[in-house]
Parts: sequence; C-alpha cells; structure tokens
Amino acid sequence: MATLHLVRHAKAGSRSRWAEDDELRPLSGAGKRQSAAVADQLVGAGIDRVLSSRYARCWQTVAPLAERLGLAVETEPSLAEEASLEHTEALVAGLAESDGGVVLCSHGNILDELLDRLERDGVERDGPASGKKGSTWVVEADPDGHFTRATYTPPPTS
Repeated sequence: MATLHLVRHAKAGSRSRWAEDDELRPLSGAGKRQSAAVADQLVGAGIDRVLSSRYARCWQTVAPLAERLGLAVETEPSLAEEASLEHTEALVAGLAESDGGVVLCSHGNILDELLDRLERDGVERDGPASGKKGSTWVVEADPDGHFTRATYTPPPTS
C-alpha cells in the first residue's frame, strides 16, 4: 500500500530579484531551515523514494531528507512547474500500487491541481485549498491501490 508525501518546495529567494534562470533560484535561509525541518518530520515515515522537480528550490527542499535516508533525489519531469496535469496524474497513478512511502516535491500550481483532481476522484481531503511553501500532504492508498485520503501538514516554522 503506497503512501505519497506531496511536499511543496520550501521558501526560495524572490523571483523578481533573481536575475538568472528561474530553475536555478535557490532556497532562502528560511527555506533551508524549512528543508531541515521537513527532513525531521519525514525521516521516520517509511520513505523508499524521493522524487523532485528539476528546479533547484525543489530538490534542495528534499535533499536533506534523502541524505539522511541514504537515498538519491530522483528528478521527475512531471513534477516541474510547467508540467501538464495529465503527466503528473500518470506518475501518481503509477505509484499507487507500490509498497512504502514516496516523497514528491513540486510547485504550488502542480500540487494544487493534483489535489483538486484527487478530491474530484473521491479522495477525502483534510486541509486547505492551497498548501503553503514547505507544507506536506500525506496521501494514503487502500490495499487495492486506490487513494482514499489526503491530510495536510503545515510547514515547519522557520
């Protein structure tokens, strides 16, 4: 039975003040503290894989967790800020019947659309319409691989 941990990337530097490619925009100091706290929250959650958008702010959010677990952060195109919902849904559907826990770190627009779709498909959603940076949604599946519940964990204080 799969458990997905949908992590919205932690706080990053200002988009308007960043002169380079937005994919390279790193976490801010507060975001680095959030990423360490996210690792603390999830280190005992039975995580087997860590997937992330290629954007620096995403993989930097989950890198401390992956390091503590001895796992690699796997870059996943369907978690990128510009990914289509269909590709993200296909990824999630493919993970539904896997055993263990999987972290997916992405962007607010991707996670909000995915959670809206899961809710329309019958997943009970316990939390706000949109998660804050550094927050996590735990999405649980039943033994048949059907997602049933999504529970919100607010971001750690930074």
